[in-house]
Amino acid sequence: MIYCQGPDPQTKKPNFTAPPGSCDAHCHVFGPEAKFPFAEGRSYTPPDAPYEAHVKLQQVLGLERAVIVQATCHGTDNTATLDAIARAEERYRGVAIVDDSFTDADFEKLDAGGVRGVRFSFARHLSGPPDFTRVKRIAERIRGLGWHLVLYLEAEDVVANVDTIAGFGMPVVIDHMGRVKAGDGVAQPAFRALLDMVRGEDFWVKICGAERISTAGPPYHDAIPFAQALIEAAPDSVLWGTDWPHPNIEGVMPNDGDLMNLLPLYAPDEAARKRILVDNPARLYGFGD
Repeated sequence: MIYCQGPDPQTKKPNFTAPPGSCDAHCHVFGPEAKFPFAEGRSYTPPDAPYEAHVKLQQVLGLERAVIVQATCHGTDNTATLDAIARAEERYRGVAIVDDSFTDADFEKLDAGGVRGVRFSFARHLSGPPDFTRVKRIAERIRGLGWHLVLYLEAEDVVANVDTIAGFGMPVVIDHMGRVKAGDGVAQPAFRALLDMVRGEDFWVKICGAERISTAGPPYHDAIPFAQALIEAAPDSVLWGTDWPHPNIEGVMPNDGDLMNLLPLYAPDEAARKRILVDNPARLYGFGD
């Protein structure tokens, strides 16, 4: 069992102002454990990071919308995610974790609660290799809802499964720039495969997780060329998020203000940043509908 450190509580104010309607498209809520217990058999235990703490984070960062991504520590009990969405009054959406036991009624309840996708976590440090037969089964169940798939994969698994990932016939979002290793450069096969993938129809990528792909460490500037290349390849299919409260970070915990300050380095043009922060998540998650 891994016991995670908490996020930096002294969030810095970013050095730029986010446009109205800006969205943190990848963040989590954890607990409070006394109200929303963590799953038995989980691989890690985070400290509480409840809705109220996330609201304070958003106020400092100047963000108005969010996508709460269900994390494996809560398993398939999406109650904490649904609670946060409901309390945010149409400003939040969600991505759930589900399994084969979910009924059509369960999926309809999630949809009514603001869930718009299903996540599969195949990070090797948290689970085994990808099980795409399970992904295919769930994809068929949610196809009629207009949802999408979110895949958290290791870089080598992106390369090994390009054809499979392209065959789901529905939108697919790749988390954290495909967890490529920045030290291997933008010409590495995994990143070239990711670039080719996101140039295709219905593929999306999150340019968050600089602290996860960096090999140089803070301020994570070695992640900049990767985010820039993804924005150039698919400007209408790029999302950004904080990954707050940063579960399973080893070493220095990043400050969310510092991470957000990478955005003008990724996308110096204000119109490009608006697309990433406002237009793209609004289109995928239905904000404003």
